Amino acid sequence: MAIYIDENTRVLVQGITGNQGSFHTAQMIAYGTRVVGGVSPGKGGQVVEGVPVYDTVFAAMEAEPADAGILFTPAPYARDAAFEAIAAGLKLIALIPEHISLHDTMEICAYARRKGVVVVGPNTFGLVSSGRCKIGFMPNRYFVPGPVGVISRSGTLCYEIVGNLTNHGLGTSTVVGLGGDRVTGLNFIDVLQEFAGDPDTGAVVLVGEIGGSAEEEAARYIAASMNKPVVAYVAGKSAPPGKRMGHAGAIIERDRGTFAGKIGALREAGVKVAELPSQIPALLKAVL
Repeated sequence: MAIYIDENTRVLVQGITGNQGSFHTAQMIAYGTRVVGGVSPGKGGQVVEGVPVYDTVFAAMEAEPADAGILFTPAPYARDAAFEAIAAGLKLIALIPEHISLHDTMEICAYARRKGVVVVGPNTFGLVSSGRCKIGFMPNRYFVPGPVGVISRSGTLCYEIVGNLTNHGLGTSTVVGLGGDRVTGLNFIDVLQEFAGDPDTGAVVLVGEIGGSAEEEAARYIAASMNKPVVAYVAGKSAPPGKRMGHAGAIIERDRGTFAGKIGALREAGVKVAELPSQIPALLKAVL
């Protein structure tokens, strides 16, 4: 079993003829993902990495029905692309672009909720059910099957942590990149709830960062409802208040979103918090 996606998930790639879209389509296929179609307006009839290209999502869905989609379209066009994907019947979309405007993101997420569609991102590396399906651009070699679920706001930090797990003989069940923007589709609680009901997940790693209140909200959920052990790492210990560090959501605003506040909330909820990413495998082995 897996959460959100599995080996049967049929995937559509919007922006497949671009450099990033074509490269990562090849990587997803190499991982075993069932990429059944691509969309690039005006380029219908082409073939990219053996995948047929269509002018619209509606045309692609008529020819090769898909369950999930990934958007490699430029940020200014992401809203229209996402709306088209949702209207055409996709049930999950991964919004890869960075710098999608806040209002566009809010409109996408609101429309998706009305239609019962899962939005991953924006500004996400995607998600992967290890050994089954990858929708995103994470490095293939680190994501091997195992009992650890991972939820992360950061991409590169997540790769480092998953690589450490793999090197210590701990594979992953599903890894979800929430995205680094101020507003995202999925949040920590959404994914924790899915992991709670997943028999393939024995423990969860939560990778947070300064800014916002997502980690504090997750801590309250963990204390009240989580039925599996959680290990966490929070980035941004040395970040100065008022200065954005990397992601749009990673900024301490007065007393909101501080490193100390997040660590305190997680520890109070019974979460084992690593001071360094390299400590996570040992913490997991102690609770699995």
